[in-house]
Amino acid sequence: MSYALQRSDFLDDRQLQGRDFCIAYTELIESWLVEIFEASDAGATGVALVAVGGQGRCELAPQSDLDLLLLHARDAPAQQVAAIADALWYPIWDAGLKLGHAVRSTKDTLALANDDLVTATALLSARHIAGDADLTAELAEKAKVNWRKRGKRWLNELSSSVEERHRVSGELAFDLEPDLKDGRGGLRDVHALSWARAAGADIDESVLDSLAPAYDELLAVRIELHRCTARPGDQLLMQEQDAVAAAVGDADADLLMARVAAAGRTIAWATDECFHEVKLSLGGPFRDRFRRERQLDNSLVLRNARVCLAVDAVPVTDPLVVLQVALAAAQNSARIEGRTLEALALAPALSDPWPASAQKLFVDLLRHGSASIPVVETLDQFGLWTPLIPEWAPCRSLPQRNVFHHYTVDRHLLECSAEAASLAHRTPRPDLLVIAALLHDIGKGYPGDHSEVGMQLTTVIAARMGFDSEDQATLEFLVLNHLLLSEIATRRDLDDPATIEGVAKIVETPDRLALLRALSEADGVSTGETSWGPWKAQLVEQLSSRVANLLNGVEERSERSSFPNDEQRLLMQTPGIHISVQGERITVVCPDRLGVFFRVAGALALHDLDVVGANVYSENGVALDEFQVTVGGSAVLPWDDVRDDILKSLEGRLAVQARLEDRVRRARRRPLRGPSQFPSRVRFDNDATASATVLEAVGPDRIGLLYGLTRALADLDLNVSSAKIHTMGEDVIDTFYLTLAGGGQVQDSEHQDEIRLALMHVLEPSV
Repeated sequence: MSYALQRSDFLDDRQLQGRDFCIAYTELIESWLVEIFEASDAGATGVALVAVGGQGRCELAPQSDLDLLLLHARDAPAQQVAAIADALWYPIWDAGLKLGHAVRSTKDTLALANDDLVTATALLSARHIAGDADLTAELAEKAKVNWRKRGKRWLNELSSSVEERHRVSGELAFDLEPDLKDGRGGLRDVHALSWARAAGADIDESVLDSLAPAYDELLAVRIELHRCTARPGDQLLMQEQDAVAAAVGDADADLLMARVAAAGRTIAWATDECFHEVKLSLGGPFRDRFRRERQLDNSLVLRNARVCLAVDAVPVTDPLVVLQVALAAAQNSARIEGRTLEALALAPALSDPWPASAQKLFVDLLRHGSASIPVVETLDQFGLWTPLIPEWAPCRSLPQRNVFHHYTVDRHLLECSAEAASLAHRTPRPDLLVIAALLHDIGKGYPGDHSEVGMQLTTVIAARMGFDSEDQATLEFLVLNHLLLSEIATRRDLDDPATIEGVAKIVETPDRLALLRALSEADGVSTGETSWGPWKAQLVEQLSSRVANLLNGVEERSERSSFPNDEQRLLMQTPGIHISVQGERITVVCPDRLGVFFRVAGALALHDLDVVGANVYSENGVALDEFQVTVGGSAVLPWDDVRDDILKSLEGRLAVQARLEDRVRRARRRPLRGPSQFPSRVRFDNDATASATVLEAVGPDRIGLLYGLTRALADLDLNVSSAKIHTMGEDVIDTFYLTLAGGGQVQDSEHQDEIRLALMHVLEPSV
């Protein structure tokens, strides 16, 4: 018998949104299920169809699983139950719906729930759909009684599961691609609070009621995410945010993500507070650590792992009290008491400029590293942070429209400052380092170049904080140039003295260099794993070391890499083609002719080898090309096959272009996670070095891009002496040191226009 489920028109009806959609959609699905159930051999008592989990809460989203339990009495005939199950499940599968199902007796279900957290919590929302209602009522009641009876055990397990889920799924309010359900501050946190309350935790119902608006915000976004993507999943990826924003009525994705972040902050704060109390109530090492009340400095008390104002304190008269409480919380890895936070809102503002004591408290807070992050977020949640730094407000919950970053701007600044705190011992001024790290991207909340705008904001902020003019100048320098070392290291030839001299001229002093070196690492590490790795760290260290030697007047010949080295020079004297692999460095020696570079680059691309740097040298009709690569595909690479393809390409026996185009057609690469962060462009620089033209080509990354660019340069009779390949998310910034066929820079503007035309055709083939 066929059971038609007409849901396409329903799903396309955008008038129904949020919770209204959930209720209506649940009713549609369950009316259909009742029809199927009643047509099956289920007329007798002792069998019930029960909704559990999300369906039990009446929160079906367009791509949700149906969470169903076919419940039967202990004495129900097994054959009859099996027949009913088949009659139910097959129409659901035929309709293309995803099904989470089980067939159990009441006793077996309760026995499973005794040992399984997922089953136990799912039963807390058990709701009758069809069949024997008494059977469902018995299960629901006993499940709740058993949950409460084992409350202490479940609270302990639930608390641990919440912490682990947060660790794995990240931050809803601060991740650029948040998990709406499982992230910290997501839907699952509200479920966990309701389960904890059902287990006997001292969580007032008003807490759950207060979270209802934030919960419904996230629920509405989740529904439209399912509609827009037509697939299950709860991670709001960047390429989907514009469509979801339009579906919920937001003008753009930034507005959507700001609302999502606000809801996440609200839920995360309540969850952290409640489970803090749960952990204290359970006893054990956590409670024992804070069993005794302890007096702190400045009339503060540590009570139940919370920093509190002493009863006889008069907080509203002291402008330093906000920073004193914050520092105490970071020092003790403690939370701040709710009543204390309310009292802090009445504290008078700091003077402008701050007194030296306020500056010291602020710096000390930041120097506590990762322990400072939850403290600052607490201050921000209660409106106590932006009064300290009013310029922070535009960065609050501000997404960064690229996949290079992992966090929103505000959270990235806190992560960077925390990372800088761990590197502060390397620098002469740890205080300036952590402040610069906190402010380095603050300009992103404003129009214009974020480094230049950030420098201007830093001038105002540093003066307000009470730094003298010399320190202000250093902070301005660090914010303006926070990308300098990373960009030069990955885009310029570090063996060119002009490169080192240019950086030294900007940095001026060894002290500034040490601060900038630490800031570069802190920024890279806190941005995300695609931003900082061994190769980039090595380049930045190499650049910093050479600049330091120049500034200190130290001869650094021994540190300068020799290219070609003695071994390579000897190889160049041996006739023929020679290809060697040492780690991820590939050296090719062959008779010199135009196009050696692009032929080797094409062969490497066929093996998923990403070129990150290259050097080229020729002498007496022999070419030496050295490539630094990273393995982009399989961890174990058949290097003999790589050598063979390089040899075939050099000898003109490999159809590189055709093979690359075929790979592009067949490649199953993941879809773009977000828009390209840089517009495609080609830029010439004849001032960076006297011997060559530095050309930067910026555009979206793809298979064989380096091959296409260097082939285009060869077609125009241009020599590449070195190259730096820098990948930033979905984009690349390829830097080439070019000379004309007869030597010299590319000075002619018409010639530059032709080169630009050729390379733009490679970067944007559809243009």
